[in-house]
Amino acid sequence: MISGLFRVRLWAPVGVFTSLVHCLHQRRVAMAELRGADDQKAVDQSLLELKMVQVVFRHGARSPLKPLPQEEQVEWKPQLLEVPPQTQFDYTVTNLAGGPKPHSPFDSQYQKTTLKGGVFAGQLTKVGMQQMFALGERLRKKYVEDTPFLSPTFNPVEVFIRSTNIYRNLESTRCLLAGLFQRQKEGPIVIHTDEASSEVLYPNYQNCWSLQERTRGRKQAAALQPGISEDLETVKEGMGIASGDRVDFLILFDNVAAEQVHSLPSCPTLRSFARMIERRAVDTALYILQREDREGLQMAVGPFLHILESNLLKAADPATPPGKTRKLYLYAAHDVTLMPLLMVLGIFDHKWPPFAVDLTMELYQHQESKEWFVQLYYHGEEQVPKGCPDRLCPLDKFLNAMSVYSLSPEKYHTLCSEAQVTGLGNGE
Repeated sequence: MISGLFRVRLWAPVGVFTSLVHCLHQRRVAMAELRGADDQKAVDQSLLELKMVQVVFRHGARSPLKPLPQEEQVEWKPQLLEVPPQTQFDYTVTNLAGGPKPHSPFDSQYQKTTLKGGVFAGQLTKVGMQQMFALGERLRKKYVEDTPFLSPTFNPVEVFIRSTNIYRNLESTRCLLAGLFQRQKEGPIVIHTDEASSEVLYPNYQNCWSLQERTRGRKQAAALQPGISEDLETVKEGMGIASGDRVDFLILFDNVAAEQVHSLPSCPTLRSFARMIERRAVDTALYILQREDREGLQMAVGPFLHILESNLLKAADPATPPGKTRKLYLYAAHDVTLMPLLMVLGIFDHKWPPFAVDLTMELYQHQESKEWFVQLYYHGEEQVPKGCPDRLCPLDKFLNAMSVYSLSPEKYHTLCSEAQVTGLGNGE
């Protein structure tokens, strides 16, 4: 979760995407006809060759973003921030064009909040670093050891890395890379990031006026919904929080999740209501996002989907020059990124995306038919995306499903600047 949620510069003509999707579809139709209408054989997976992997992940465990208005506060001591030696790995941060690292308004804001014990709000902890290192080791086992896809040492020719310009995400990426490549590298590690004003790795309310208008009143309205409002009063009363204090389930869950993962002694009421708090936090987020609000979801994650889609298309296009694609794309994002992504992919499990969780997208080509397939994993578990017949999804079907929400930079800017006439801006 990021507090005060704030243009993508990758662009290719829409016609190129459309024609390639059509070409892929025509190829599949032709192959189906060759096999015969009655031949429904499963794909021979031994003939599938892994071509590309994209991993979108949430940062590791951190301190809360905002303390709860209670007399008794959990202590967040500096010892919680110690860096495990195995996670140390040098890296450089640049903007998307390779220039100097932009200023991070988020980090400046977090440093204004000091929690009891001395730790700033939103800081990656030792636990979070270990979680990310473990994720890197899991990726190493799969893509280096079990399948010799990536080099065992970091090679910048193979890997592209992008993160939001927030310190906990940059440091989480470092830890993941340390685990994935066991601190071995053949070239410099460069993490690309964008200005907060044009970032698309999270719903950018600052940059997208229409999205801001649509959701402006929903957060307050969510707390007044039947069930949510009663449960909120129950929790606040049990914790001794005044009825007038502005506390919602998002803040409550942020605190309880952070305290639990660090085994810190939280308020007994918070502990006893932990499951209900998570459920109501998800209910609140779904009320704000609203699954039926297609344009809202497009503005939330459409530009990021466009990047993921573009990577798939470039890898599958025989006209793409060698060296213009990477084997592995890493994107360090947030829970507020993953939740709408999971929703548009049709695989949201109604649980809050935990710290260090990953959404992994694999691209395969069949060595005989030359057909392309996508396989999706969330938290290491196979998924069947919306619009796909099976877990191994033909690329054209996957792209068609994504196209409902994917937005090119031009369409994103157009949609974000449109005046709202639907009444959604007031949270109704």
